[in-house]
Amino acid sequence: MDNGKSRTPAVRSLPPCRLASASFLLLAALCFFSTSRQVFAQGGSWVRQSAGTLAWLHSIFFFDRNRGWVVGSKGALLGTEDGGRSWQTKPRPSEDVLRDIYFSDELNGWVVCERNIYDLKTKQEPRTYLMNSTDGGEHWKRVDIRGADVDARLVRAFFSPGGRGWTFGEGGAIYTSSDAGKNWVRLQSPTRHLLLGGTFVDDDRGWFVGAGATILQTSDGGETWHLSLLPAAKGIRFNSLSFLNNRLGWTVGSGGVIYRTVNGGRTWQAQNSTVSADLFDVKFVDESEGWAVGAEGTVVHTNDGGLHWTVEPSGTTHPLERVFFADRTHGWAVGFGGTILGYGPAAAPSLRK
Repeated sequence: MDNGKSRTPAVRSLPPCRLASASFLLLAALCFFSTSRQVFAQGGSWVRQSAGTLAWLHSIFFFDRNRGWVVGSKGALLGTEDGGRSWQTKPRPSEDVLRDIYFSDELNGWVVCERNIYDLKTKQEPRTYLMNSTDGGEHWKRVDIRGADVDARLVRAFFSPGGRGWTFGEGGAIYTSSDAGKNWVRLQSPTRHLLLGGTFVDDDRGWFVGAGATILQTSDGGETWHLSLLPAAKGIRFNSLSFLNNRLGWTVGSGGVIYRTVNGGRTWQAQNSTVSADLFDVKFVDESEGWAVGAEGTVVHTNDGGLHWTVEPSGTTHPLERVFFADRTHGWAVGFGGTILGYGPAAAPSLRK
């Protein structure tokens, strides 16, 4: 019966046990949301950058996360000062194919050039040669390697951390320079197979890989070589390799093969890339995280040293020849049809061009 007095709605309190349960669920949801945001912020994706060319791009090199160069067919040379947000066409070092580019510092760079065999005017003209820049890629000067086989192609060039130069290619040819590339000397090689990839962790310890399942290792600057024997890899063409130190390294090749060594190349163990496409290049940023790229726009990634590899979307079906990482979250890949892919934080609009 209504006695005219106002009624205050009753407030029901949750029992202590249910209140604690609800608080726990709310805290868990907040933690999950926070963690999800952090993972998303740290994640990344591959997106195409505007190259302004349809040249077949064969190589890429970055001095840091902003300054980089790309080379390719018909003397194509591109440069960026902003991590690939924009690429500028640079003066061509040559009208020939540019196979590789490497900078030992901000000013001193090297390009491997390959001539079309039908453009050779005499039998004495070399099929390949080097070009050197001392002003950050603005001007280039030709460097011929004396005594080199004029018919043999060189495919790559780089310098060790100590400043020793290396270039290599067909017929197992290996050349080295101890005077900043002014003079080159051919070393004795235990193979006649085409060499396609190489790296040195210092002036003495290095590795080369190539056709015929070739893996070479030296610990004395090329005076002697150890040839790895991999019966299970017979017929495989190894295209590239990545070493973090004098013991831990990976190599990739035809048919999606990936091998890892933990003892400096004395023995190698196969890893499952999960793909069958040829892999052309590999780069590890630390002992856990690595990337490999290859035919059909293939990109594979690992976060556990290669025990597991996952396919990453690249947005292209063009072959990707090279991959380069300036640090863990800034990477690039290049390939056919003027393709340049940039890798960075998923929300970075600067890469979405």
